[in-house]
Amino acid sequence: MTDLNRTIDHTLLAPEATQADIDRIIREAKEHHFCSVMINPYWVAYAHQQLAETDVNTDTVIGFPLGANTTAIKVAETQQAITDGVDEIDVVMNIGEFKSGHFDAVTTDLKAVIQTAHDHDKLAKVIIETALLSDAEITRASELVADAGAEFVKTSTGFSTRGASVHDVTLMKQAVGDRIQVKASGGVHSKAEAEAMLAAGATRLGTSSGIAVMSEA
Repeated sequence: MTDLNRTIDHTLLAPEATQADIDRIIREAKEHHFCSVMINPYWVAYAHQQLAETDVNTDTVIGFPLGANTTAIKVAETQQAITDGVDEIDVVMNIGEFKSGHFDAVTTDLKAVIQTAHDHDKLAKVIIETALLSDAEITRASELVADAGAEFVKTSTGFSTRGASVHDVTLMKQAVGDRIQVKASGGVHSKAEAEAMLAAGATRLGTSSGIAVMSEA
């Protein structure tokens, strides 16, 4: 199994995060060799510079946290993040359009962002916000994300009614099989919770509790 630290996207998306807070998570990510730091777009250029010559990626969010931005704005955000040095992008699906059954519109939106990332050899994850979906919708959304060409389908923004659950991850993994990977985000506060998500099929964890998880490892 992959070392636990290398599954963690060390996350700080709070709107009140200061430069000192960003410096802290960068320092922690370097110390623990986490997979990435996950920060808001404003901090991408700074984090990329601080993480140069390390094994920690710079990761950011697109269309966050609602997913209701226009496609053009999502693409522009992605292009800016790439210019600033991002390695991975996590884009929020247009949840309202998905729940309207407008799957073609959702797919078109996602493909535009994913293709922009792939044109520059960047990895793309799609957040489906499982808290707002039924089991059947989680399955359908996961399939749609796989069809759109992302590397990962991701559970949650952490800004909705709840984060990830083992049940969500199980459904998502069953839906995508080995086509793409699953990221569990939100609700991972301990080593036991991290291991439960991984056992259910996740290969990446988004958490602001990475230090607490590793302290128990």
